[in-house]
Amino acid sequence: MYATFTELTEALELELERLHYTPQTRTYYRQIWRKIAGFLEEKQETQFTDGLGLQFLEARYGYVALEESGQLTQSIINVGRVVRMLGDFQQHHSILRRYYKQRQLIHTQAFQVVLVAYVQACEAHGYSRVTQDHYRKGAEKFLSFLESQGLSVCAQITARHCGAYVETWLGYQPKTIEQQLCALRSFLRYLHSIDQHDDDLASTLPTVRVSRQARIPSAWTPDQVREVLDVIDRGNPTGKRDYAMILLVARLGLRSMDVKHLQLQHIHWAEHRIEMVASKTGKRLNLPLLPDVGWALIDYLKNGRPRVDSPYVFLRHLAPLEPFADEDRLHQVLDKYRKMAHVPLPPQRKRGFHALRHTLATALLSQDTALPIIAEILGHADLDSTAVYLKVDVDRLRLCALDPEEVLHL
Repeated sequence: MYATFTELTEALELELERLHYTPQTRTYYRQIWRKIAGFLEEKQETQFTDGLGLQFLEARYGYVALEESGQLTQSIINVGRVVRMLGDFQQHHSILRRYYKQRQLIHTQAFQVVLVAYVQACEAHGYSRVTQDHYRKGAEKFLSFLESQGLSVCAQITARHCGAYVETWLGYQPKTIEQQLCALRSFLRYLHSIDQHDDDLASTLPTVRVSRQARIPSAWTPDQVREVLDVIDRGNPTGKRDYAMILLVARLGLRSMDVKHLQLQHIHWAEHRIEMVASKTGKRLNLPLLPDVGWALIDYLKNGRPRVDSPYVFLRHLAPLEPFADEDRLHQVLDKYRKMAHVPLPPQRKRGFHALRHTLATALLSQDTALPIIAEILGHADLDSTAVYLKVDVDRLRLCALDPEEVLHL
């Protein structure tokens, strides 16, 4: 813990500079820090804590009420990120919740070399692209944390360092922690397997028991999906693209990653089907090209898609005119139209594309669709995933083949 707020911000500024945050960004942070310093002075406090940070946000912006009502502006959200960063650095001497804009997150050559080799090993192991990306990001964040603790080679890692890194995830959902631990175990085992570390530090990590029935999936109603689709302006190229993307998820249950990876060759117009390999599971998907989905794709391809040579269906409409990157989050697209349609959602309800998969699954389930059929539509690798996803008893389902077009009637 830093004794004073001034000491905390001085140390944090040095870390921001080490991580190559731009001068403009650092200037913005200093402006917020001055406001927080004034608040602490009013409170006659010299040391920053997470609690005081939350009090600052509530006193100056009414943060809690705005968050619950979904009315937080981007400027207030940015201030909240600055406050969280201060709390992270106070506790862990590391910036943990960075919204990375620079491509290079680690700067130590030895760490860079081992990360490249690890990524190649994951690819050679045959992991899906989603798993490869998750493991790469996990290793990258861990190595970045080690750099902030003064380490420069993997042989210096101790169980204490691993424990300190795990502590940075406290407060997150158990499922999130479980996923991060899985990625970290993989990386630590890799280090031991290539003699970069004498010990298998993966065995020192804790386990997190996550109840598969702990959370009820977030699902919208069919009416809410319809309202969002109806509000999209299909008279402009961006609207044509967004309508087609949302329809693919709502009607066929595609994951957002598969929407981004959809290529022209995957659409078999004569056979009225879409065939591709799911990014997450590596399972081959064979889905019906429903009439409304087909016409939406045709409208976009003929009248909305930029005239560039690319195998991918969906492209950015601002330069550079290229496919969406795997790191691009598409939930903003859906949430923009949800707000335009004035569709209210509780704070805990998911707002991204994945919620539409839940909506389709729930609609299919309400029609007594068999679990294997739902699993096939959603592209699940096994029935256990589908059972968890829907929170149902497999024995209560009866086999029946149901066209998803007959369920939602969008």
